[in-house]
Amino acid sequence: MENKNIETATIGGGCFWCTEAVFQEIKGIETVVSGYAGGTVPGRPTYREICSGLTGHAEVIQVTFDATVVSFQEILVMFMATHDPTALNRQGADVGTQYRSVVFYHDEKQRETAEIVMKEMASYYDEPIVTEVSALPPFFEAELEHQNYYRENQEQGYCNYVITPKLTKLRKLFADKLK
Repeated sequence: MENKNIETATIGGGCFWCTEAVFQEIKGIETVVSGYAGGTVPGRPTYREICSGLTGHAEVIQVTFDATVVSFQEILVMFMATHDPTALNRQGADVGTQYRSVVFYHDEKQRETAEIVMKEMASYYDEPIVTEVSALPPFFEAELEHQNYYRENQEQGYCNYVITPKLTKLRKLFADKLK
């Protein structure tokens, strides 16, 4: 019988297709679900509504992970290293609050860990880290066509130009943490 310690993390670092692709590569990650969180509009938002920037939701992923294999702290370090946490409401050409850098913590321990990781990593960046750290609001799973996007669309232009370089960086920096 396996001895697992399953936890959940919810993070957003720009387009969820990118973040999802990164975390699908990590040992100890059990599931990765693309979705939306942090908005002010009631009800379940759609991708089209999110893209308008008017709902206040961020594109996020929710991962379940085996904390005996990969810690929440390690997840945050990989998250911070594979997107630009100093860019306010944007990642590359993706602009708007839906692309903000965010950690939605599930409990007080996650909040404390997020604050520690950001403080420790601040010296690696020329600009201040602007990653939002907030309590987890309702999470809404994105539409089916947004799940496993990179795996199913690797030849698509956005995947080639934006996601593939992120994965290359991940493989270089965290080779020992990959599946």
